[in-house]
Amino acid sequence: MATAGRNNSQISSAMSKARSSPLKLSEAAPLFAALGDETRLNLVSRLCNEGPLSIVRLSENSSITRQAITKHLRALADAGLVHDTQKGRERIWELRPQRIEKAREHLARIAQEWDAALGRLQTFLRDNP
Repeated sequence: MATAGRNNSQISSAMSKARSSPLKLSEAAPLFAALGDETRLNLVSRLCNEGPLSIVRLSENSSITRQAITKHLRALADAGLVHDTQKGRERIWELRPQRIEKAREHLARIAQEWDAALGRLQTFLRDNP
């Protein structure tokens, strides 16, 4: 009986993986590294809450220079989190929600793995006092 449950779990896991393409570690690392910087995380938050913004708007009420903000935005763009478009003389920066969703899915998958590992540990400790 225990084997059947294990096989069902493996099938379910395989089906979940087939539904959406998971981030590979080589894709996840730069994404989370970019989000690991407080300034970049703040920029992502502003773009999420306020929508597309120019460098001028992103640097308003900030102690950070426009050049520094541009550098941070480039790092976010390299990680696929934002993109820019030219509008007249300004560059407008916009969040790429699909990359944020991929990050969320990646974290959810890690959380499930930890929950399963903790469940196995709890079972082991209960069965082996």
